[in-house]
Amino acid sequence: MAPPRFIHSLGGVQHGFADLRDLLAKASPARSGDLLAGIAADSARQRAAAQMALADIPLKLFLQELLVPYETDEVSRLIVDHHDGTAFAPIAHLTVGDFRNWLLADDTDSTVLAAVAAGITPEMAAAVSKIMRNQDLILVARKCRVVTAFRNTIGLQGRLSTRLQPNHPTDDASGIAAAMLDGLLYGSGDAVIGINPATDNVPQVIRLVEMMAELITRYQIPTQSCVLTHVTNTIAAIERGAPVDLVFQSIAGTEAANRSFGIDLALLAQARAAASSLGRGTVGQHVMYFETGQGSALSANAHHGIDQQTCEARAYAVARHFEPLLVNTVVGFIGPEYLYDGKQIIRAGLEDHFCGKLLGLPMGCDVCYTNHAEADQDDMDALLTLLGVAGCTFVMGVPGSDDIMLNYQSTSFHDALYVRRVLGTRPAPEFEAWLHRMQIFNGEQQFRLHDDMPPGFRHALARLG
Repeated sequence: MAPPRFIHSLGGVQHGFADLRDLLAKASPARSGDLLAGIAADSARQRAAAQMALADIPLKLFLQELLVPYETDEVSRLIVDHHDGTAFAPIAHLTVGDFRNWLLADDTDSTVLAAVAAGITPEMAAAVSKIMRNQDLILVARKCRVVTAFRNTIGLQGRLSTRLQPNHPTDDASGIAAAMLDGLLYGSGDAVIGINPATDNVPQVIRLVEMMAELITRYQIPTQSCVLTHVTNTIAAIERGAPVDLVFQSIAGTEAANRSFGIDLALLAQARAAASSLGRGTVGQHVMYFETGQGSALSANAHHGIDQQTCEARAYAVARHFEPLLVNTVVGFIGPEYLYDGKQIIRAGLEDHFCGKLLGLPMGCDVCYTNHAEADQDDMDALLTLLGVAGCTFVMGVPGSDDIMLNYQSTSFHDALYVRRVLGTRPAPEFEAWLHRMQIFNGEQQFRLHDDMPPGFRHALARLG
């Protein structure tokens, strides 16, 4: 048995860690997925020793020692081949602990963080997050400013967008239309109107895409639509002439995990080119929408012994390469096997948002949990508020916060209104102007109280149904 690579003495006890993967895993805050994988720290003392040892690691070491071999993993090759040495230069001399201090310094502002983003690898971001408190993750993420655009501008200072999620268990047109109109009347939908189809095939995808395109065109809504189907279905829909705005795909942090999703980098490049060729954006042409979540690589048995949060950060390298409009961590969706309770979900959501923003991504979060997790809506209120303070790009808008098709708990149209009001944030500017034109907003940036729908919407449900 080889001697440990990294050793730290704590309380008179020496703790050894075999390699970088082991050190990162042992330094992670406790979560059920790492315990399931058999890689978590066996005590709080061991975790603290790992965090202290990790703080002394030079950032350069992550460029010299890859967690997954370059020769066998295209995500590793992507990270190495596209690393920007010039952007890395200002922080190249730092250890992980120094990097934390540098990130928290007042002089490290949005401009400075944007300049170094391309020089930060996912492993560096994951490493520093493991030695940060929740307040550290919030403070640094709030300083990161990532702006993207398609039919409106996402991520501007003082803005919080929402994905309107009008899912229906049978893809019923009237039910979907009712949820869309309900969400729009509450100011939801500026990030995207995105449907998870219950029946996932190309003809159904085309029908849903055309339905949303009709609504957006008829009412001149400055937003974008997306059907969250497999990327190959979206490519086929584009080839058949469907008015596709955004291409969706779930992604992960290793080649093997992405293969389990039926994708690779070449396929994502093909999809991006297909959507870009349509030129449907008006103020920008960011056409990709990615979703991630801690635990996906482990559930596919494709984690290579890497902790789930570091695997998640590696997924952000895939996302960053394709310059997406939106990236969403569906933080509590996979279940308690990976994030056991509200405390673990809150920590994971803040970690994901921090790492994504630090790497230059427009990060949103589906603040959610499954019904068999040890969590409730109070936990989600706490995470929603913390992410709002942290400058989260967008959150979900689900009717009643209960997705009746996917059968999980998320955030509602009212929840988004709450966080906007308590933090003084507003929708994307183009969408906000549309809310005024449609008489949904009044002149004081507040919603009008309607006995009936605004005139422009009064008969929309009957027509679309």
